Amino acid sequence: MRRFLILFCTTVLFTGAAHAAPPASPLDWKTRVDGSIPLLGHRNWILVVDSAYPLQSSPGVETIETSAPHLDVVRYVLGAVSHSIHVRPQIYMDAELPFVPDDDAPGASDYRARIRNLFHGLPVQEIPHEKMISTLDETSRQFHVLVLKTTMTIPYTSVFIRLDCKYWSSDAEARMREMMNASKSNPTASPASKPNH
Repeated sequence: MRRFLILFCTTVLFTGAAHAAPPASPLDWKTRVDGSIPLLGHRNWILVVDSAYPLQSSPGVETIETSAPHLDVVRYVLGAVSHSIHVRPQIYMDAELPFVPDDDAPGASDYRARIRNLFHGLPVQEIPHEKMISTLDETSRQFHVLVLKTTMTIPYTSVFIRLDCKYWSSDAEARMREMMNASKSNPTASPASKPNH
């Protein structure tokens, strides 16, 4: 009986070791970002989050542990997005971050300064954290959300990047909708029905 138990335990341990996933390479997350960018588009999200960000259960959320410094991951993602031909970033951050004191979270002020410099003047919208979580929960029911966890240990430092179409601006969208509305009230005014001059 004792021999059987030893053999059984050895088999279980060996089998578990054989099926264990190999440790992730530090470059794996970069490969994943590079492979995702061509597939992602308008209404998809890329999140660069702190260590305690929750693992969300929605099937549209893909979470990757980068084991990398937060600002390095933000810098890489922004670079990948800016080099794409089809998407541009809309950046959101937690509204709580400006109120996180260094006494409770050492390095918070330094992070705020460094992340501002990293954005190079890109507009940033501040949204309460719980509202962001709810928005992403709802969004991920239809659209893919890529979450990159980092080694950051300061709260409310997550960067939420909503992808938008690079070659079609919100102003262009508004003008098109205006023409569509005008054509409903006056079908002969439709641009498609007018001859080219």
